[in-house]
Order: sequence, then structure tokens, then C-alpha cells
Amino acid sequence: MTAASGWGILKAALSARFAMHTIAPSTRLRPSPFHEATLAEGVRGFTVYNHMLMPTDYGDPVGEYQRLLNGVALWDVAVERQVQLAGPDAGRLAQILTPRDLSTLGAGEGRYVALCDHAGTLINDPVLLKLADDRFWLSIADSDALFWARAIAAERGLEVDVSEPDVSPLAVQGPQAEAVVAALFGDWVRGLKRFRFKETAIDGIPVVVARSGWSKQGGFEIYLMDGSRGRALWDLVREAGRPWDIGPGSPNAVERVESGLLSWGGDTDARTNPFEVRLGRFVDLDVPDDVVGIAALRRIAARGPARHQLGVLLEGDEPTPPPIRWREIVKDGLPIGHQTNGVWSYRLRRNIGFALVSVTATPGDDVEVLVDGARIPGRLAELPFL
Repeated sequence: MTAASGWGILKAALSARFAMHTIAPSTRLRPSPFHEATLAEGVRGFTVYNHMLMPTDYGDPVGEYQRLLNGVALWDVAVERQVQLAGPDAGRLAQILTPRDLSTLGAGEGRYVALCDHAGTLINDPVLLKLADDRFWLSIADSDALFWARAIAAERGLEVDVSEPDVSPLAVQGPQAEAVVAALFGDWVRGLKRFRFKETAIDGIPVVVARSGWSKQGGFEIYLMDGSRGRALWDLVREAGRPWDIGPGSPNAVERVESGLLSWGGDTDARTNPFEVRLGRFVDLDVPDDVVGIAALRRIAARGPARHQLGVLLEGDEPTPPPIRWREIVKDGLPIGHQTNGVWSYRLRRNIGFALVSVTATPGDDVEVLVDGARIPGRLAELPFL
């Protein structure tokens, strides 16, 4: 089966399931600064993320996937909202919010971090950027982390202003991303290390350029700091990328599952802790005792998590629609957990997904996954798949 024919089967199934459904417009549902540009590019579909519209489909999913793997793609990811911590206690609040040690973090550096509640439950997994000793950004996943940070700041009596600044990321992803961003800003970007960033400007547009992004193919995020200039920045990147055949896309579900990237809120539930979803290496148990959730995380680490995250490969040579709710996984007739996402892998030519299952289950185990009432045989696997 070719990638194109596989997509045709999947598209027909999705069309049947979601036919005639639309998202009603509302002032509570905000467009991004790049919205008009995505409409001009022919965007076909959106999802809702952080109370905003995020493009998900430009009508050529195979082409968008191949562009990400082999060329360069341009994504509107303004939905990655920033929670800004500013003031004398900004650094202290940043450390209180995450169990990852920030003591060696310098200005111009970022870290992937976990945010946990008092029970050690993972409530967000942002990239934290340190702009100065008294100013930090949390580039958040899909949850209201702004209110959480404000509540913790007030609870601890900290001198810090917690706000959402006018900052909207635009992602340039793929193996040719560095060439495009260097053509736009200069060769200095080639020296940026992973999660490093620099404040700069292009044609009078203030931006932060960071080597980061939600793919394993490499790339950059350009944080626009003037929402009125969204279309101008999009057009500048589009023109700079023309020699490398840049085109629009979105955070790619197939590539992210193949690459083993966590989606907070999709692959986690209301009791998931970092150790269950491969984030244990981002938890430093010797951070100060006032870090939110650290006492609970120490207890979990001591006894060991109850679940862990693996991959699952399903039998069958035709794509199945992605799950809209978790699917139960059964081993030897007994439920052991759930499949939390699912895609048709163009490279593996299999339906694959993540499994959040009991630690008694291990890679190589034969299982069954309940898909629309049917039991589909599968096998657990290590992550990432590729």
C-alpha cells in the first residue's frame, strides 16, 4: 500500500465520522497573528488549543509529512502561548513551578520542564526560556498554566508579575530549516545549540529566534513579539524559504508518534506523573523542598510508578481512524491500560500508537486493542519507533 492510497482510506473514514461538523466562531476562540496567512495558504482544518485556532491540515497530508522529513515546513504554532514571569522573584517562581533544577540556567537558554501539582501529577510540559534574571517565559502546552502560576505566586507571597505577553511562535521545521533561518537572519543562527535563543529583529519586527520545535527533524521557532506583524513575518519566512521549496504544515501527528514525542493532555490523564511518560530524567529529586509536588515525586520515585509508556504496533495493512478517546488494551484477557494515540505510519506501513500500561507489561508482549468494538491484535514496543 502506498502512502497516498493509505491516506485515501483514512480520509474517507474521517470524512464519514466528522461530516458536517464545524467549529462555531466566538470571541473566546482567538485566531493567531498568522491566521490570515494560513487562510491564504489554503488551510483546510483547525483544532482548538489554548483557546485558539491551530491549523492542522492544508489538504496534502502526505506532502506535508514528506516536506517535514526531507525539506522544510512552516507552521503556525501561536497556540504555544507564553506565560511570562517578571520581577525580582521571577527566578524563584520558575524553580518553584518545576522539579527540574534551574540553578545553572543562563540568559538565552531554555529547558524542557515538567509542571506538576502537589500530588506530583503532570499538569503541563512547557519549554522554559530565561530571557534575564528577572524575566522568564513558559512556552506551554494546552492548559491554563497562567492561572496556576498566578495562584502559586500569590500563595507564596512572591514579588512577580505573571502575564501572557504579546508573543506568538512560528515554527520552521525540517532538515532544511537551518538554511532557511540562516538566509533570513544570518549565519549566526547556525551556532545556536538546542534550546538556545537570541532576541533580534527582522525588517523592524521584534522576534526571539530559538533552536526548538515539536519535531525530531530539527528546526527553529521564531517568537513574534508584535502580533500586528504576523502576516509580514510569515511572508518574510516564506520568501526566504523559496529556494528550499518551503511550504505550510502543522505539528505532524504521524512524525511525532513515530518519533515518540509526548502530547500532554492527549497521552496523559488526570493522574499521570512524569515517571510514567518517560519524563523522569527531567525530575531532579534534590531540588528545594518548596518546589510544588517534589515531596510527592520523591515518594513516587521511591516506590516506582504503576504505569509506563510504551509503543504499540497493530496488525493489519489498512489505516484505522485515529482514536478520539483512549482505547483499552488487553493482555491475556485482562485490561492492562490504554492506547492513547494512533496513526498510520508511512514509514513502518503499520497502525502505531502509544500505550500507557501497567509496568507488568513489557516490550514484545502480545496484546489486543479494542478498536470500535473489535479486538485488534498488536504488540508492545519500545519508544521511539523511529
